[in-house]
Parts: sequence; C-alpha cells; structure tokens
Amino acid sequence: MIWKVALPMYNLSPRLQQAWEGLLGALLDRLDLHAEVELVRSPPLPGFWQRPDMLLSQTCGYPYMTLLRDQVTLVATPSFDFPGCAGSDYSSVIVTRAGGGIAVLADARGGVAAVNDTHSNSGMNVLRHAVAPLARDGAFFERVTWSGSHAASLRLVREGDADIAAIDCVTYGYIKEEDPASLEGLAVLGYSAASPGLPLVAGKAVPAELLARLRAGLIKPAPEVARYMHDLHILAFEHRADADYRRIIQIEAEACAAGYPLLS
Repeated sequence: MIWKVALPMYNLSPRLQQAWEGLLGALLDRLDLHAEVELVRSPPLPGFWQRPDMLLSQTCGYPYMTLLRDQVTLVATPSFDFPGCAGSDYSSVIVTRAGGGIAVLADARGGVAAVNDTHSNSGMNVLRHAVAPLARDGAFFERVTWSGSHAASLRLVREGDADIAAIDCVTYGYIKEEDPASLEGLAVLGYSAASPGLPLVAGKAVPAELLARLRAGLIKPAPEVARYMHDLHILAFEHRADADYRRIIQIEAEACAAGYPLLS
C-alpha cells in the first residue's frame, strides 16, 4: 500500500505550505518511509480523513469529536508560541472593526457574524459559546455569513460586510506574520474559551508499530524535524488523550444549556 499524507490546515501562504511539507518530509525521511508515502496537496475534506490509506493528517477537534473518532487515532498535538495558546491548548481571537462601535461582545447583538465553517471549533463552536450567555430566545446575531475560511472571515469584517468573527489564534498569528496588512483596521475584543488544539491523526488501518514511530518522531523530534517546528512556531508536540478533546463537546453543551444550540 502507498500511504497518503496531508497537512492542510495551516497552509496560509506558500512559505507556510513549504514549511509544513518540509516538516512532514523530514519526519518521513527520519522514519525511512518516503518510498511508501504520497503527499496529497489540497485534499477534499472531510473525505480525506476517512480514507483507509490515510497515514497522517491534521484535523480540527470538532470534526474529530463529532465525525472521526471511530476512523482515526490521535497521534500528537502541536504546542504553538502564539498568543492565545497554552501548551497544546488553543483559543480563538474574537475580532471586530476598529471604531465600528463594538467595544465589548454584547455590542455585537443584532450584527452579522462571519464564520468559516459549520464544523469549525475555532470559528463556530467557541463563538456560539461566547455569545450564549447574551442570547435572547435562542438568537443573538441578525445573520451569520458562512465565509469558507478564517482569512475570508477577516476580510468580511475588515470590509464592513460582517461585524465580528472568531479566528483560530494560530491562524491569526500566522496571518499577522505573513500578511499583516490584512489585519489593519481590525480590533481584538478578546479570546474565547480554550480547548485542545488541532491534532495530527493517523488512519485506523495504520499498524500500531508504525503509529508509535510516528508519534515518537514528533514528540522526540530529530534536529531536522525540530528546524521546521521552529519555523512554524511549534514549541513541541504532545500526545493528548481522547478524553481531553471532550472539552470541545463540553463547550457545545454549555451553549446548549444556555438555550443557544445554533449560532444565530
């Protein structure tokens, strides 16, 4: 079998894509796996994560908990050095337009939210949780615009087509480094509740011995792997238990308990 690999979640610029692919290549070289592996760029999601020949990829914690737990195995979760990260936990940056009349979250009542995806923990789940205590009769926003990406959500807020968005703090940190002009005119309201970050996962068909080698190659990285980790602001990789990711479902449950099951 030729295994398939992809790390598509943070390829926000050509430099970042090259660095993520470099990290993956260095890991595969260290484990002498290159001849058995094919890199897939821009894989269709979530279908790629469900392939029987998927060796290694990265997913969001929300689809992991709601869709993928029986089909993938947690390998390791990166710890980043961006604001909003604490170990391998992360949060979202809640942003609005500077001077747009929104100084605190309650000021966004009746406005428009830009959200990347219905299955996003960082864009949807934690924003729903943040505004749930402020909702009335199950509603808070006038409208939710589904943007397709965090970068698109930022653009909608910046250009006045939306009033607020929650952006994965790693994505925000990368964009601030790669394209700082795209954040001009935006203001940070605060940070969302924290939860475990985007895990690297292996398919269920990956043998236990190979899974252990992949995990060890990330948690105890060789110098060539560590070099790419430094370029990507990754301090370390940690093996997180499945139970840790229940925090994401708890965030959802707390919003539902407040009478706010749907972001609206």
